[in-house]
Amino acid sequence: MDRHDVQALSERIDVLLDEVQRRADPAVAGRVEELVRAVLTLHGAGLEQLLNLLDEPQVRQLVEDDLVAGLLLLHDLHPDDVQTRIQHALDSVRPYLGSHAGGIDYLGIDDDGVVHLRLQGSCEGCPGSTATVRLTVENAVLDAAPEAIAVEVEGMVQEKEKQNLLTIEPFRPHRDGWHQLDLVASPGQVQHLTVAGLDVMVANLAGTYFAYRNGCPMCSSALHHGRLDGDRLTCPRCTAEYDVRLAGRALAPVGAPPLEALPLLPDRDGWKVAIPGVQPA
Repeated sequence: MDRHDVQALSERIDVLLDEVQRRADPAVAGRVEELVRAVLTLHGAGLEQLLNLLDEPQVRQLVEDDLVAGLLLLHDLHPDDVQTRIQHALDSVRPYLGSHAGGIDYLGIDDDGVVHLRLQGSCEGCPGSTATVRLTVENAVLDAAPEAIAVEVEGMVQEKEKQNLLTIEPFRPHRDGWHQLDLVASPGQVQHLTVAGLDVMVANLAGTYFAYRNGCPMCSSALHHGRLDGDRLTCPRCTAEYDVRLAGRALAPVGAPPLEALPLLPDRDGWKVAIPGVQPA
């Protein structure tokens, strides 16, 4: 059973339980809930017994699987506490936020289940940075800590000398808007893909990938035909230049709009990119 089948099965269970609660006699609905709790308790006890038979490296290998990790979290059997899981999640996204975030500090999770972070930004004037950080951090944190109900990020972006507060509402399922990618670009190369009907280019800068909408803001030309020299990408038509590592900021002409950045994260099966406002295929 692949990940999409598992997600569909989980959603189907939720639908069936909701239907029972709405339509069934209260006594019957209560018995169904009792049955579900009993089955979960039995499965949890079995998982706990299994974990007791394994050593630490074997347990660590198991939790690399998303489905197994989710089951362990459901039964409160995951070897890492919530703080450790969130820290690991933030560590995993830092290299792929690029210049959108100079750093992310974990401040804690409160009694209401809200995760508090402090974001140190360095992408002044970049309209795509907020969406990029929001989707990337939201996906990573809520995947790692399903017990969290929301994420609040203090955005220390140096823009108009104001401190912004970014609140991320609960988001289920976490992978909505994220699409799997097969990245093959070599270091120093640009790859062109079509994702959910959107033209996307991904640049490989010394092993770190950066994703953008594949269009020059100045002339709308496809940028994957441009020249990538270090971090600098030059449009093949109007010769506008952009810093791929620094959030797609325009280098020439001065004051030109930046590239539209897209969140890109490593995934167990490869890579995934977020297309805001579009559901995954």
